[in-house]
Amino acid sequence: MTNEEMRAKIEAGQGFIAALDQSGGSTPKALKGYGIEEDAYAGDEEMFGLIHQMRSRIITSPCFSGEKVIGAILFEKTMDGEVDGSPTPTALTERGIVPFIKIDKGLEDEADGVQMMKPIAGLDELLARAKDLGVFGTKERSVVNLANEAGVAAIVGQQFEVALQVLRHGLVPIIEPEVNIKSADRDGCDRLLRDEILRHLDRLGEGQQVMLKLSIPAEAGLFQPLIDHPKVLRVVALSGGFSRADACAQLAQNPGMIASFSRALLSDLRHQQSDEEFDQTLGGAIDEIHAASVA
Repeated sequence: MTNEEMRAKIEAGQGFIAALDQSGGSTPKALKGYGIEEDAYAGDEEMFGLIHQMRSRIITSPCFSGEKVIGAILFEKTMDGEVDGSPTPTALTERGIVPFIKIDKGLEDEADGVQMMKPIAGLDELLARAKDLGVFGTKERSVVNLANEAGVAAIVGQQFEVALQVLRHGLVPIIEPEVNIKSADRDGCDRLLRDEILRHLDRLGEGQQVMLKLSIPAEAGLFQPLIDHPKVLRVVALSGGFSRADACAQLAQNPGMIASFSRALLSDLRHQQSDEEFDQTLGGAIDEIHAASVA
């Protein structure tokens, strides 16, 4: 796909974005959920090799295609690896799926009710490499735990600062200031975040667009001004710890948002499943998430 074709697919495609971007800290948990215990591997290389095998199995499954999965977010090592003898981004685009890359390096300790992103060393080099590999966009995550005006302003400011760097490389950033669904004032966090994002969107230059990856709001429809904003290519939702059934039910109440689920997509997959069982299980999850995304 050309860059223009990828943009068109993300803007108007009837589907969702798969999050296959578990990184170092979350990989052991992801493998355990897949049925591989920590004593089955020794060291990071074996661990990342096993998670790449899992992702390759997902990407090559017959049900994982651009018909319902319009995009996929990759971990850096996954982007640099191969699937079926092709670079992973190429393997995705050949299936009609738009590739993205996770660029954040984890979270700082909480301050003012939020967890900012850690500094991203070597970001320009990573963005250039991703662009050369045919990646369309990036994803960067931080977390809002409390409805603190100063904290939310800081976290959104940092997100847009990184987003501008991504845009300069010709990639489309997915801004992900996740609201903790267990927050004592989840709705207050949602509202502060919406208003602060709107302020920054209005400052973007001519021709600049970003994507937003947000927790499903406590009040259905709260993010409609973000969905409708001309500087937003697409708004996607994270599952945030909800079960797939709960996440899909809440997502369906927010027309214009589509899913970008990780755990809710992969939770029933197991290393021990036969290929037929694996494909049926993955296909069922894809169908359920797709239906909620196009409701």
